[in-house]
Amino acid sequence: MGKAFSVGRNRGQSRGQLDWRKRMSDTVAYALLVYTGLQIFVTMQAIEGDSASALPMLALVVLVGAIIPMFRRFERRWEHIGDAAAADPGRRAAFRKDQVSIWLLAIGLPFLLTGLFKLIAALF
Repeated sequence: MGKAFSVGRNRGQSRGQLDWRKRMSDTVAYALLVYTGLQIFVTMQAIEGDSASALPMLALVVLVGAIIPMFRRFERRWEHIGDAAAADPGRRAAFRKDQVSIWLLAIGLPFLLTGLFKLIAALF
């Protein structure tokens, strides 16, 4: 019985510890959700009223699939650090830099790409 309580206590203690790897993984996961949602919303707004072609849907799948390796690169950079480095508060600035980059891409890229595609469509 004492062992069960100590396991629960240890698990609770590890929950509050700093781990940049987990935080980056969470950031990437949430950013992918936001990117995908925005990409769908912005693309659907842009093609509303246009032809019922499957091409915009295919482009949407390609755009969502293309961002995953880019975000994965950010996550991989943090995945390979050791346990001591993962709990080092001195890595906060590097983490914030990557975190801001991820969120700028996740929020800005759908609008940028849709604007670019609309511009190209207007030119041709």
